[in-house]
Amino acid sequence: MRYLGLDLGTKTIGLAISDKTGLIATSYKVLHHDNNPEDCLDDLKKIIESLNIEALVLGLPKNMNNTLGERALSTLKYKDFLETNLGLPIYLEDERLTTKVAESFLIKGDTSRKKRKKVIDKVAATIILQSFLDKRRN
Repeated sequence: MRYLGLDLGTKTIGLAISDKTGLIATSYKVLHHDNNPEDCLDDLKKIIESLNIEALVLGLPKNMNNTLGERALSTLKYKDFLETNLGLPIYLEDERLTTKVAESFLIKGDTSRKKRKKVIDKVAATIILQSFLDKRRN
């Protein structure tokens, strides 16, 4: 099964894809929107169709105390929107600290600050998706 991982941000959506076996996540791309992620629906549909995606994994930004804040609630609303418009299963994956981990990876890889800003969302999506795939496998 092939999965598409999503890291929903206020202005971007980071994307990652799994291999066909559903074992390995790879960074894919970043979609940009103006505070309305619903604007990316057509792009998502094209990606899903061209890559034969069978399910989505959406990062859920819980608070550190495991409660759901404003960002998590808007993510759940976006999940409902995607389910209605895409007709695919959508799994939620806890994304606490994924952006910090992604930034740490990029800094260790000596990625410049300018370049980090462009790729951090898709790296975070990769971490979200790989975490989901690892849990499924175990």
